Amino acid sequence: MRLSRRALLAATTAATAFSSAPPASAAERHRPLRTGFERLAADGYALLEGRRVGIVTNPTGITRDARHIVDVMHADDRVNLIAVFGPEHGFRGTAQAGGSEGRYDDPATGLPVYDTYLKSGRPLADIFTASGVDTVVFDIQDVGARFYTYIWTLYDCMEAAQLAGKRFVVLDRPNPVTGRAAQGPVLHKEFATFVGRQPISQAHGMTVAELARLFNREFLTAPVDLETVLMTGWKRSEFYDTSGLPWVPPSPNMPTPDTALVYSGTCLFEGTNLSEGRGTTRPFELLGAEGVDGRWAAAVGELALPGVHFREAYFAPTFSKFQGKTIGGVQIHVHDRAAYDPVRTGIALLVTAKRVWSGFAWRSDNWIDKLTGSTQVRTAIDAGAGPDEVVAGWREELAAFRATRREYLLYR
Repeated sequence: MRLSRRALLAATTAATAFSSAPPASAAERHRPLRTGFERLAADGYALLEGRRVGIVTNPTGITRDARHIVDVMHADDRVNLIAVFGPEHGFRGTAQAGGSEGRYDDPATGLPVYDTYLKSGRPLADIFTASGVDTVVFDIQDVGARFYTYIWTLYDCMEAAQLAGKRFVVLDRPNPVTGRAAQGPVLHKEFATFVGRQPISQAHGMTVAELARLFNREFLTAPVDLETVLMTGWKRSEFYDTSGLPWVPPSPNMPTPDTALVYSGTCLFEGTNLSEGRGTTRPFELLGAEGVDGRWAAAVGELALPGVHFREAYFAPTFSKFQGKTIGGVQIHVHDRAAYDPVRTGIALLVTAKRVWSGFAWRSDNWIDKLTGSTQVRTAIDAGAGPDEVVAGWREELAAFRATRREYLLYR
């Protein structure tokens, strides 16, 4: 974390990097939640007036009546929307994990769609330049976990926009699992990948606008001309179902807000030989493997983790690990969202799985280290550490990140 750069960038920040839409009025603060896009549209798109606009978005970029914002903006003469940029899974969301839609013209609008997935730096800057835009807008629903790639699409696009001399506008949406706290290990830079570019915690507890400001000031080599359009009516303690917004799966294996609630912990099973529930109707809530039986649910249940129960479960994934095979494992049932700690729960599940199932193994490429951000979790579990010991291993780094994070929080 480049904390020493804060003073250096303070002057630039005031001039360009952190300009934003006007703060909410007293009346706005008492209205129901309004997303960044809703506020932008209500202001007649004044922030985009006279601009050649491109937007980074996916199926989650919708209005509360479920219209896609690209369709809405394309039909509005007040916006000169000339390009769309698709992330992992694509602009219209047709690709599975690790895929994208490539370059094509959108049949609904005729707009050119450019592929940003796994592109960064100068190659991505060249795409922005070739598209003819002068302003890049970002509007994608995040789920609050460091390894969910859309926040790194945000980071890469900010960096590329700076290199290309483009203005960057972030339209904010709720963190669906609240913005109460940062939890989990902090990434070590030597483990940086597309599931974690920079040292933030595993569950960051921030919105995309807050992250954009943090990225701009702490991590980008030079700040981009950044503007953020904030929400009104959102509180940090609120879960997604209080928002009044429709839920659109941000990716094929994120079907409900319940999935997002557990994801920042149970996605760690991608780094093991157990199924993380892909290919079921409850991905990341169902975990298992061949040979696992009721001992796992019993062992993790004995830990009396707050806010959650574990049920012995059997299921047959339709794709991914153990496709077409009936396997045993657990189903996670969160009964108290406020008390539930997804990251500590994920660690407890790893610890108990290794203890009760002799077939447990990490992925041979040590992908778990990329997901957790260092070797600490893997080596501690291999050494026989319990959940509390593993969690204690990242306490100091998490405290430092929380202190930095606090400076960028925009909502109460």
